Amino acid sequence: MNPQPSLSRRRLLKGLALAVSLAPLAGSRVRSAPAADAPLLAISAPEARAVKYVEDARQASAATAGSNCANCGLYQGPSGSAQGPCQLFTGKQVKAAGWCTAWAPQM
Repeated sequence: MNPQPSLSRRRLLKGLALAVSLAPLAGSRVRSAPAADAPLLAISAPEARAVKYVEDARQASAATAGSNCANCGLYQGPSGSAQGPCQLFTGKQVKAAGWCTAWAPQM
């Protein structure tokens, strides 16, 4: 006789609940790891042109004084860094001194 493991509905639901609760944690680790190695966004890229991204906020005529990527709510780079990831451009980094039309103040 070959005993087969029983997979009860309760055991299945407990495992599923555990997997669902851990998924966001695993996803955030996967996304944050390659951010430091991500390439710099090219100003000629279609997504950069769509929001009028520039690498120096002083070159943007629509930018308000003092606004740049480093003080934008979408910027995810560490404080004081020259460049970092932006929520708009997945898998790319932007210059901290840059600016685009999606700029929003940090909350």
